[in-house]
Amino acid sequence: MSKKVVRVMKIQFKAGQAKPGPALAGAGIQMPKFCTAFNDQTKDRMGETVPVVLTVYEDKDFSFVLKTAPASEMIKKALGVQKGSSNAGTTTVGTLSADKLKEIAEYKMPDLNAYDLDAAMKIVAGTAKNMGVKVEGIDA
Repeated sequence: MSKKVVRVMKIQFKAGQAKPGPALAGAGIQMPKFCTAFNDQTKDRMGETVPVVLTVYEDKDFSFVLKTAPASEMIKKALGVQKGSSNAGTTTVGTLSADKLKEIAEYKMPDLNAYDLDAAMKIVAGTAKNMGVKVEGIDA
């Protein structure tokens, strides 16, 4: 018999740095238990923001699924910039090579709604364009 799902939450924490607080307060789970489990599973991804899909059950038990880091964070890391352009239409903060774009798209592939690598590259290129980043070899 399966457990009854009470709610599903999408939250983000820095890898290995989850702690009880407002983000988890409304979940109705044992926060230290979640934090320990999350930190153990993400200690190899330190410095990354890790999105989590947290499923809370009626008996206050939970399960969670880790996702890949946000594309915008990976683009900023690849370019070595703190943030994207405040006016993406006119200001460019850097240029992303086609090789880096492919690398990011391959990493993000499990979480993207894309059938193949070319479609994933176009999605990541669109994110880059909205950040004010020029992408070599792609018209997105």
